[in-house]
Amino acid sequence: MIETPSAGGFQFDLAVPQDARKTLAMAWLALGLAALLASGLFSILLVLSRTPQLQTLFPVADFFRVALVVHVDLSVLVWFLAFGGALWTLGGTTRWQPLAWLAFLLAALGTLAMCVAPFAQTATPVMANYVPVLDGSVFLSGLALFGAGIALLCLRSMLAAAPVGVHISGHGALRFGLNAAMVATAIAVLAFAWTWLALPRALDPRAYYELLFWGGGHALQFAYTLLMLIGWIWLASSLGSRLRLSPRVVTLLFGIALIAVFLTPIIYLAYDVASVEHHRLQTLLMRYGGGLVIGPIALAVIWSIWPLARLTPAARPLRSSLIASLLLFCAGGMIGFMISGSNVRIPAHYHGCIVGVTLAMMGMVYRLLPQLGFAAPASRAAAWQPAIYGAGQLMHIVGLVWSGGYGVQRKVAGSEQVLRSAQEVWGMGLMGLGGLVAIVGGIMFLLIVLRSLRQANRNRP
Repeated sequence: MIETPSAGGFQFDLAVPQDARKTLAMAWLALGLAALLASGLFSILLVLSRTPQLQTLFPVADFFRVALVVHVDLSVLVWFLAFGGALWTLGGTTRWQPLAWLAFLLAALGTLAMCVAPFAQTATPVMANYVPVLDGSVFLSGLALFGAGIALLCLRSMLAAAPVGVHISGHGALRFGLNAAMVATAIAVLAFAWTWLALPRALDPRAYYELLFWGGGHALQFAYTLLMLIGWIWLASSLGSRLRLSPRVVTLLFGIALIAVFLTPIIYLAYDVASVEHHRLQTLLMRYGGGLVIGPIALAVIWSIWPLARLTPAARPLRSSLIASLLLFCAGGMIGFMISGSNVRIPAHYHGCIVGVTLAMMGMVYRLLPQLGFAAPASRAAAWQPAIYGAGQLMHIVGLVWSGGYGVQRKVAGSEQVLRSAQEVWGMGLMGLGGLVAIVGGIMFLLIVLRSLRQANRNRP
C-alpha cells in the first residue's frame, strides 16, 4: 500500500525479525562493539602520546603510529562495516545462512589478527588514507581475512536481499538505503581488488598503500554516509517525528548517492589507478555525489525534531545521539572548507565526520537493543552519554583546528610536533582534554550496552 502523510509528514521504520537473522545480527553487532572497545584502549594511548607534558612518557614516534593504525582500522573500518553487517542481515531474508556465518567468521578472525599484530610482530606503520596498515604479514593477513569476510557478506546480502516493492513505504525506503550502502561496500571491495591487481609491487610502501586504498576508500565513504543518513531518519521517526520528505523522495536521494558510487568503475576504466586524474576525480565524486544527498535529509530531520515535546526516558538517548551526530558531522563538514596544507585541520575534518557516523550508530544500537530482546537504555547516563562523547570530540577537533592554524603537522606526535608557541600548546592541550572526555563517553556507551544485555539476561526464565 502507498504510504500517505499523517499529521503533516511521514514516518520511517526498520523492522527487526525474530528468527535466525536476529542471532546473526547480534553476532555482527558484538564484533563491532568488541572492535570499538579495543580501539578505545588504543585511543587512550594515542591521546596521551600527543598531550603536552604527558607525551614524554612514551616511545612516541613508532608507538604513536602503530597505535594510530590499529585505532583507526578498528574504530572505523571494522566498527562501521560490522554494524552495517548487522543491519544488512536484519534487512534481508534467511537464505544462504551458512555463507552468512562464514562471512562473519572470516571477519572476526581478521579483526582478531589485526588486534594482536602490534604485539606479535614488529612492522612498519604506513599512514595511508582510509585504511592505514602495519606493513607486516600478521596485520596484512588479518586485513585480508576481514576483507574476504566483508566481500562474502556483500555477496550473501545481494543473494538474500528482500524486495523493496513497487509502492515504497517508509520501511521500504530505509531498506533501499541499506541495500545502497551494501552495494557501495561491494564496489569498494572491487575497487580494492582492481587496484591491487593494477599496481606495481615495486612502489615505495607509503605510495603503494596510499594508491591501493584511495579509490575503494572513497566508495566506502558513501556506504558510511548512507548508514548515517538511515540512522538520522530512523532515530527521528523513533522520537515520534514526521519528516516532510516522502519515502519516494528519500529513496530518490539514496539513489543519487548510489549513482555516484556506480561512477567509480567508470573512473577506473578511464584512467590509470596511479594517475592524477584518477586521484582527483575520486575526490570530486565524493565531494559532490555525497553532498547532494546529505543537505536535504539533514534539514528535514532538524525540522522534524525541532517542535518535539517531552520524551520518555527510553527516547532521550535517541534524541541525544541524533542531535550530537548532526552537530559533529556538520562541524566536520564545515572544517573541510578551512583546510589548506597538510596540518591537523585535516584530521579535525574527518574526525568530525567519522564521529557523526559513530554517534548515529550509537543511537541505532540503543534503538535496536529492545527490539533484539534486551533492556532499553533509559537511564540518565544513557541520555547524557552521547552529549559527553560528542562534546569531548568537539573539543578534540576545535583543538586540532586551533593548532592547525599555527601549522602543527598531522600524523606526528611528541617532539615531532614542534610546538613552538603557547597557542599551539594550548590548542593541542584542548585536543588532549577533549579526547579524554570523549574516551569517557565511549566507555559509558559500552557500559550502558553491557548493562542492557545483563538486565535482559537476568529477566529471562
